Amino acid sequence: MSQAKTLRNRLYQLLEPVAGGSPLARLVTVFIVVLVLLNVTTNILASMQDFYAEHKGWLFRFELVSTLIFTVEYFARLWTCVESEEGRFRALIKGRLRFALTPMMLIDLLAIMPFYLMMWTSMDLLFLRVFRLFRVFKLTRYSPAMGMLITVLRKESRSFGAAMFILLVIMVFAASGIYLVEHESQPEAFGSIPAAMWWAVATLTTVGYGDVTPMTPLGKLFGASITIVGVGMVALPAGILASAFSDELRKRREEFMLHVDKVYEDGVLSANERVEIESQRRSLGIEKSEAQLMLDSARDNVRESTMNEPVCPHCGGRLPKNT
Repeated sequence: MSQAKTLRNRLYQLLEPVAGGSPLARLVTVFIVVLVLLNVTTNILASMQDFYAEHKGWLFRFELVSTLIFTVEYFARLWTCVESEEGRFRALIKGRLRFALTPMMLIDLLAIMPFYLMMWTSMDLLFLRVFRLFRVFKLTRYSPAMGMLITVLRKESRSFGAAMFILLVIMVFAASGIYLVEHESQPEAFGSIPAAMWWAVATLTTVGYGDVTPMTPLGKLFGASITIVGVGMVALPAGILASAFSDELRKRREEFMLHVDKVYEDGVLSANERVEIESQRRSLGIEKSEAQLMLDSARDNVRESTMNEPVCPHCGGRLPKNT
């Protein structure tokens, strides 16, 4: 193995929290997470004009250092991606191009782009400062819970799409209905179907700002009916998300349990297997206490299975069960 390839592999182990279980890799992960949180905090504070004017100097220096670190991280991940176990990233050029188009790498690119755009273009600085808040999505790489949520949204995209389509149809119906019954009495609020859309959205989502309300008896009756329908429409995507999230968590628990049973087949858990189980636990987002219960259960099953094996009356050795 060449020196460059060895360095690339070591760097990959540091950047990937699942693959790299060393203390240094965990330190790198904590450093990036803290840096992202500090960036989000400073960008929020920078939206306060007085604070920004008073601390503009050190805010710019902190942004410069942070962007340089994130830039180095981005290109380091792009360089080391060929060390991934996924075959589609192994090719030196095509693999890196595929890796650059993955959602997490696109988020990393969005995290550093505003700074360079601010330096080389005349775009609105306020827009770019707010745009830098996208850096918070970098935490998805280090948060199993966020990763699980994204997985659920991807798997249930068709169900969410169907629910959103139904909501859109009902929204158009609600806006059209309220326009018919209210446009004469309130032409400024319900003068057209697009203008009535604001009321339809606020009513269907059960927010009810109260800035635009029906005035006629027929309009109030129609509005009450739409509000009742809106309660069910809000519950529909929430129910889909809750059910899918619970199902994904159950699948991850089953996957972890299968992995535990596999490494416990010989009845002994080596140091390497413990590291492997811990890595699997972190990647699946399983709690330590819950993982320990699964380990204890697998160990008890192995002991029970061993105790039930027949014993040779002469030498005391274990015999196959079919003997």
